[in-house]
Amino acid sequence: MIAIVDYGMGNLRSAQKGIEKAGHDACITNRARTIAEADAVVLPGVGAFKDCFEGLHSRGLLGPIQKAAASGRPFLGICVGLQLLFEYSEEGQGSEGLGIFPGRVVRFPDARETRLKVPHMGWNQLKAVPGRPCPLLEGLPESPYAYFVHSYYAQPADENLVLATCDYGIAFPAIVGRDNVYAVQFHPEKSQAAGIAILRAFGNLLATRV
Repeated sequence: MIAIVDYGMGNLRSAQKGIEKAGHDACITNRARTIAEADAVVLPGVGAFKDCFEGLHSRGLLGPIQKAAASGRPFLGICVGLQLLFEYSEEGQGSEGLGIFPGRVVRFPDARETRLKVPHMGWNQLKAVPGRPCPLLEGLPESPYAYFVHSYYAQPADENLVLATCDYGIAFPAIVGRDNVYAVQFHPEKSQAAGIAILRAFGNLLATRV
């Protein structure tokens, strides 16, 4: 069973339906014990970084999420769920993050610099980083499209975390990962066939665990 973390933010039902459409069982939960016992964990997120972080904190889920990421079980962050894995976000007045990955979250450059509207909203292409295989992209065509909605993006302190990028005035991380922990800046549950394939590949990681 894949546990989708409910901390009061995110398209939980959409994420659940996407995972189920990919052929895997998923439940929505805000219980630390369920997260600890799940075969895999998904951390979604929609909205402001600080609100998401405080939602986890107020429900006593910071520790359980950190333990899940360190457990070796497949772990997937989605959208703000990716950003929360880092140490700090400059959004609003700023907020600490989970600190699972080193780095920070910053805002896209002003539209006067790039002539592109912020937020970055709509379909855009993923570009796998050469030499860094990403199991989430296995079986997909080169440079698949995914659906994005965000004004901030991650700046990892370790560039080896970046498994795929996307261009929006600048190149930014679209997929990051290390060991059992992966995260996507886009919404796979809204990314049609490519997104379902990514969720299927994530669930299939369960079969590779020793």
